[in-house]
Amino acid sequence: MKRLSKWTAALLLVAAPLAQAQLAPDEKEVQIGISGAFVPGGFDSNSDSYVVINGVFPNGCYRWSRSEQKDVDAFHHDIKSIAIVKQGMCLMVLMPFQKDIRLGKLPAGTHALRFLNGDGTYLEKTLVIQ
Repeated sequence: MKRLSKWTAALLLVAAPLAQAQLAPDEKEVQIGISGAFVPGGFDSNSDSYVVINGVFPNGCYRWSRSEQKDVDAFHHDIKSIAIVKQGMCLMVLMPFQKDIRLGKLPAGTHALRFLNGDGTYLEKTLVIQ
C-alpha cells in the first residue's frame, strides 16, 4: 500500500470540506403561506391594482423573494409567495413580513384571488374592479 506524503494528506484534509460545501446550495427558494391579505377598494380598469399580504417566517433565515401570479382566466388569479431560505445559523424567532403584491390592470368585474400556501390550502379574497 502506498503512503501519502504529509502535504498530500494536508491538502486532502483542506479540500474535502470545500468540495462538500460546493455540493450543498447556500440558498433555496420555497413557497410560503400567508396569514392574511388586505384588498383595498376603489380600483378601476385603468388603474394598477394591488393587495397587501402578511405572514410570519418561521425563523431569521427566510427573506422575501417575489410573488408569482397565474391568471387562470380573466377573473380568477392564483398567487404564490416565494421566499429565499439561507442555510446556516438562524435566529430562531418568528419573523413577521408584509408585502404589496402588484396585480396590474384588470378588467372591470369581480375577481377571485387565491393565495396558494404550497400545501394544497389557500386563502381566497375578492377584488372588485369598477
